[in-house]
Amino acid sequence: MNYSKIPITEVGGFKIGNAQDYNAMTGVTALVFDGENTAGIDISGGGPAARESYLFTPLAAKQSVTALLLSGGSAFGLAASDGAMRYLEERKKGYQLGSIVVPIVPQSCIFDLGFGSANIRPDAQMGYNACADSVNNNAKSGNIGGGTGATVGKLFGMKQAQKSGIGYYALQVGNLKVGACVIVNAFGDIYDYKTGKKVAGLLNEERSGFLDLEDELYALQNKARIEKTNTTIGAIVTNAHLAQAELCKVAKMTRSALGQCIRPVGTTGDGDTIYAISTGNVQSDVNIVGTLAVKVLSEAILDAVSSSAMENSEYLSHIL
Repeated sequence: MNYSKIPITEVGGFKIGNAQDYNAMTGVTALVFDGENTAGIDISGGGPAARESYLFTPLAAKQSVTALLLSGGSAFGLAASDGAMRYLEERKKGYQLGSIVVPIVPQSCIFDLGFGSANIRPDAQMGYNACADSVNNNAKSGNIGGGTGATVGKLFGMKQAQKSGIGYYALQVGNLKVGACVIVNAFGDIYDYKTGKKVAGLLNEERSGFLDLEDELYALQNKARIEKTNTTIGAIVTNAHLAQAELCKVAKMTRSALGQCIRPVGTTGDGDTIYAISTGNVQSDVNIVGTLAVKVLSEAILDAVSSSAMENSEYLSHIL
């Protein structure tokens, strides 16, 4: 084995902060970048709630990310970016236009309105607080930040779904470092990509065991309804020196991690989005970075569900 596991905070070039409301079961995770970087994006789901995503496509001019927000609240949660911009502007972080500073803050949101409170969502203050918390560089997994209200396995609604959250994983090969941060709020079931074993997702009515979501979906046939209430969103961060088009390729390669771990994935009811951001100057082949990115995102998905388990009584108290 030529790689070693490292904390994601050792990738360098950014810090992680969180803010959440445990009564409403929603929150924001902020990746606040220390300086110039390059970013790409891949959107494979049919229902993304996103802000500034076009800036990181191959058709746009290169733009540096000041902070990336991953949050709950569906499209309502995009208000968190206003607070993030205020925090960053106060510190003169962003794109310089003469005496004006414009922070570049892309954001992607999950739909968590069906788990906690549908009337309380991430707002500007929560976005500000998440950025402020980045001084603590807190890469804690589970029910925190944007992962606070995440769930999986939602074919039959929340009563047969299971808790998920936010996860992290990072690897180092020589001087190259690649990490992943992901919020798993998928429609589908979650599988361990190494064993093929289901580890989270659709439960039976008694919540005593798993059902196979794909089998149940096939049985419904044209009666099945997949609402736009699901999304897996995440970011690959690396110290490799890559161009924007190469980072879009890394993000696109990383999509296979979703296919390895989530079934079904990329449906019309999912807003699956992956950012890829380069913060360093290590020379590396784009294919090596992309291959490592698949592995770290797969492991981060497993971390998100394994670190977020809740007892049935605690889970049900948020949905009944």
